[in-house]
Amino acid sequence: MPLYFIGLGLGNEKDITINGLEVIKKCDVVYFENYTSILNCTMEQLEKFYGKKIVTARRNIVEADDNEIIENAKRRNVAFLIAGDPLAATTHIDLFLRAKKEGIKCIVIHNSSIISAVGITGLQVYKFGKITSIPFENENVETPYDVMKGNLSLGLHTLFLLDLNLEEEKVMAVNDAIRYLLRVELKRNEKIFSEKTLCVGCARIGNESQIIKAGAAKDLLKFNFGKPAHCLIVPGKLHFMEEEGLKLNL
Repeated sequence: MPLYFIGLGLGNEKDITINGLEVIKKCDVVYFENYTSILNCTMEQLEKFYGKKIVTARRNIVEADDNEIIENAKRRNVAFLIAGDPLAATTHIDLFLRAKKEGIKCIVIHNSSIISAVGITGLQVYKFGKITSIPFENENVETPYDVMKGNLSLGLHTLFLLDLNLEEEKVMAVNDAIRYLLRVELKRNEKIFSEKTLCVGCARIGNESQIIKAGAAKDLLKFNFGKPAHCLIVPGKLHFMEEEGLKLNL
C-alpha cells in the first residue's frame, strides 16, 4: 500500500492541491505532522474540508523506531500531511527513506514552501545561499551566524527559519532572531551584523495577513510582527530590481 507525503502549502486548509485532496479522500489513515511548521487553520477546519478524521503526528510518532505510520502503510493507504512542501524538513526525508527501505511505495505530492515563497519579498530566490534555522536554546550556538557569514562572503541572501514548539505554545519571533545575531556579533566582533544591517522580517508568508517588513535591524526590533510563523532574511548583494522590490516593503 502507498504512503502519500502530501504538502498542504502555507495558508490554510484550502491551499491543498486538487491531487492531494483526492488522495486524502481515498486514504484509510490520515496523519498531520504538527511540529515543524504551522498552518493558519484549526484541526477541525482541516477535518471538515478534507472529510476525514486526522491523527496528530507529533515528533515522537514520526521519529519513533517502532513507527506506526510505516506499519500502517504496509497494509493500508496512508496519507502524511505536512505544512508547506513534504520534503523540506530533514525529519520527513528520514521517514521517506525508512519507508522505502521497508518496501513501501512512497508518493510525494508537492506544494508551496517558504523556500520558494520568499520571492514575494522582492529578493530573487536563486540568490539565496544556505538556509539555516535558529533554535530556542541558542546561548552557545553560533552555526546560524556562521552560515550568514559564509553566504554574505558570496553576496548571497540568508534565510533564517525560526524555531517553534506548538505543544508548549512557544514560537520564535523575528525580533528574537535579530537579538540572537546581535548577541553573537557582540561576542565575536567580526563586523558582520549590526543594528544598521538591512534585514527583512516576514510573518505568515502565503496568508492574507502576511507581513513583510524591510529595514535596519534596530528598526525591526521595535516592530510587532504578530502571530507565527516568522522568518528572517539578511540580504546579500542586491540587484537593482531587488532594491526596487524591497523599497515596496520599507
